[in-house]
Amino acid sequence: MQGFQAVAASSSSVFAALIWWLIPFFAVLGAIIYVTWVAKFKDKYANETNRSVTKFQSFQDSFRDDSAPNT
Repeated sequence: MQGFQAVAASSSSVFAALIWWLIPFFAVLGAIIYVTWVAKFKDKYANETNRSVTKFQSFQDSFRDDSAPNT
């Protein structure tokens, strides 16, 4: 019975150590994947934003009267 308790205690500490290694490992892995994903699609989203701003500015310009004198 004594040996079984020692094995159970050892197994528990090994499992705890494994958890303390796996959580940071997956956190770092997830951060690397996220940064890579953001860097890959950053240009695409920036272009869409610039396109939207340009369309909005042309929309605003359509309401301006160019024949009116500037003051």
